[in-house]
Amino acid sequence: MDLLFPSLGPDALLLACAIALLGGLIKGMVGFALPMILISGLGMFLPPDVALAGLILPTLAANGLQALRQGPAAAWESVRRFRVFLGAGLVLLLISAQMVRVIPPGLLLMLIGVPITVFCLTQLTGLRLSLSAQSVRIEIVAGALAGFIGGLSGVWGPPTVAYLTALDTPKAEQVRVQGVIYGVGAVAMTGAHLGSGVLRAETLPFSALLILPGLLGMWAGGAVHDRIDQTTFRRATLVVLLIAGLNLIRRGVTG
Repeated sequence: MDLLFPSLGPDALLLACAIALLGGLIKGMVGFALPMILISGLGMFLPPDVALAGLILPTLAANGLQALRQGPAAAWESVRRFRVFLGAGLVLLLISAQMVRVIPPGLLLMLIGVPITVFCLTQLTGLRLSLSAQSVRIEIVAGALAGFIGGLSGVWGPPTVAYLTALDTPKAEQVRVQGVIYGVGAVAMTGAHLGSGVLRAETLPFSALLILPGLLGMWAGGAVHDRIDQTTFRRATLVVLLIAGLNLIRRGVTG
C-alpha cells in the first residue's frame, strides 16, 4: 500500500473512496456532479493537482457508461447535435489543462470553488436561462467556458447543465447528452493531464483506486433513481456542493 500511495495514509484513502462513492451515488440519481463532489471533497485535504488527478479516471469510466446507456447510435446523435459545444470545449480544455501546474494553489482553488458556488446559488435560487433554439455563438461561448473550467478542475458540469437546461432539453436526452459531453471531455482531459504532468506515476494508482467506489455509487444511485423525491434530493445535493465550494474559496483566500 505504501509503495502505491506513498504520500497518502489509510485514513486519507478511505475518506477519498467514501467521497467517490457519494459522488457516484449522486451522479446515478441526477446524472451529474461526480467530478464536482470529487474535486470539492478531495480538495479539502489534498493538494489541488492531486485532487484533480484523483477524479480523472473515475469520471472517465462513469461518463462512458452514462453516454452509452441508450446505445452508440443515440450517443453519436448527441455528438452530432452538440458538435460546436464539444469542439469549443475541447480546444479550451487542452489549453487550460497545461496551466494547472503553473497556477498558484490558492488561485487554482478559487478557480474551482467560484464556478461551483455560482452554479449552486443560481440553481438554488431558481435562476434559469432560457433559449428558444441553439445558437452557434452562444454554443461556442458555453462550450469554451465549460472546457476552460474543465481543463483546470475536471468540472464541466455547471456551464453544461445551465446550457442544456436553457434549451429545455428533455430529461432522458439531457442525461445522455451530459454523459456524451462529459465523456468526450474526460477522454480529452485524461490525455491533456498525461501531458501536463497532473496524471503521473504517483497519482495514477490513486485515480484508478477511485474507479470502483465511483461506479458502485453510480449503480446504487441508478437503482434508487425512481424511488426518491428528485427535487428534494437535488436541492440537498446543491446545498452540500455549495458548502464545499465556499470552503474551497475560503482555502484559496486564506491559503
